[in-house]
Amino acid sequence: MGDSDNTRVRPSVTRRMLLTGAGAAAAAVQFQQSASADGALAGNTAFDPALALWQEWQSAYTRTVALCRKQQHLESRLVDAIGFPKAEVELPDENVTVTVSWPGDIEDLFRDIPSLADLRARAEADLAAHQARWDAEDRRIGYSAAKREELAAADREQELVETLMAAPATTLAGVAAKLDAVLREGESAEDCTEFPWPQLRTALGDLTRMGEALQPGAFMPGSEHAEPYPRNRREDVCMSVMMYQCGDRVI
Repeated sequence: MGDSDNTRVRPSVTRRMLLTGAGAAAAAVQFQQSASADGALAGNTAFDPALALWQEWQSAYTRTVALCRKQQHLESRLVDAIGFPKAEVELPDENVTVTVSWPGDIEDLFRDIPSLADLRARAEADLAAHQARWDAEDRRIGYSAAKREELAAADREQELVETLMAAPATTLAGVAAKLDAVLREGESAEDCTEFPWPQLRTALGDLTRMGEALQPGAFMPGSEHAEPYPRNRREDVCMSVMMYQCGDRVI
């Protein structure tokens, strides 16, 4: 079940980086005295590199969310059907039963103590048998394949959001696009009340109203969401599997 180990847990785009990128983008868009400046900020969205990147990133984000949910569903099926690989070890001298979940547990428990050699061999065989059942069911339902697909999609999404934050915004829609990405990537929970998330939501609302007033009917990223954004919390994905594996197995 190798992909579940999450030794590949990628460093996400940090909130500080997202906020710095969005702030720099907003500062770069200067309102000027001429009437043409208002037109440039409101319109010409087809020529705004930030808006174009946002559209590509949004598709990648939506795909990652869908794949994340798919692999989580398959993980639940796998756990329900097989249970996390483990072995129960009775220690007669201590009158206690110990659960081992990976080879490192066995090494820590038995070391190279000759009197425990038979118990160790039995524990290793039981754990290997349970792991084999897990791996067979994993292959049957496609959990690890789904996990690989989700990780690849998440990598692509992260590349796009980093590129988006570095791109110059030339319209209000482009600045709104950056704030929209910041909220979706960085906010820890839907409608988070901690600073700076309510303030960023307010700023995004201000930008979308300004853009729509300057160019009625123009699309403004973030204005279409009546409900909180769906969340793709990559650091929570497969946490239960990570706990059992201790991050030491790789496929």
